[in-house]
Amino acid sequence: MTEHRIIQGDCLDVLPTLERESVDLVIADPPYNIGIDYGAGAKADRRDDYDIWCERWIGWCYRALKPTGSLWVISGQEYGAYIDIAIRNAGMTIRNRITWHETFGVYCHNKFGRTSRPIYYATKSPKSFTFNKDAVTVPSARQEKYGDKRAAPGGKIMGDVWEISRVCGTFKERVKGVPTQLPGELVERIVGVSSNPGDVVLDPFAGSGTTLAIAKRMGRSGIGIELNPEYASISEARVLETAS
Repeated sequence: MTEHRIIQGDCLDVLPTLERESVDLVIADPPYNIGIDYGAGAKADRRDDYDIWCERWIGWCYRALKPTGSLWVISGQEYGAYIDIAIRNAGMTIRNRITWHETFGVYCHNKFGRTSRPIYYATKSPKSFTFNKDAVTVPSARQEKYGDKRAAPGGKIMGDVWEISRVCGTFKERVKGVPTQLPGELVERIVGVSSNPGDVVLDPFAGSGTTLAIAKRMGRSGIGIELNPEYASISEARVLETAS
């Protein structure tokens, strides 16, 4: 039987209370340090110590992960390098730096529009980890486009550029009351490839509850941590409404 809980509080306070090596998968979409208002004003999302802060929460996630566990971090372009360094300093192996192409993005002045985000995929062990190929196997161009008989009939593992639309305000899956939200398709892919039914999925920045809702629907247990009490309530309600 799967269990699901949302803990309201600062992840730096909550993560140390989690049992060591009790989590199979961490999916984190942390604040990007670019001035988004998450309920405490835009200035709260601009930290002079962002690099140190990333080192701390990622280090606690490492402690919570089982030896075979995986960490996925979705980041903005501006400070992604800090995430990259923090993951490696924690002692994890970065297996991929995936580009999430949002298909359309944010118009910018005097620079190219923001249409992609880096996703860092890392494992605690360099050799022993969950990777379910079937969850990320697609037909190859050789198979679909060219009809080449040499193509592997089962398809191939997809590449490291993922084209998935971001969730806009008019989308049916949009949850009101939270400024940012990951698309379900993205989370489903990560949960499917890096965990198994019955595993424990942790989201240190639960937000609208997408990761927890997807984990529940896919037969995983979920732990969410959320600083904003209003978002924590929204997340909890969403998980309760999700059928397992």
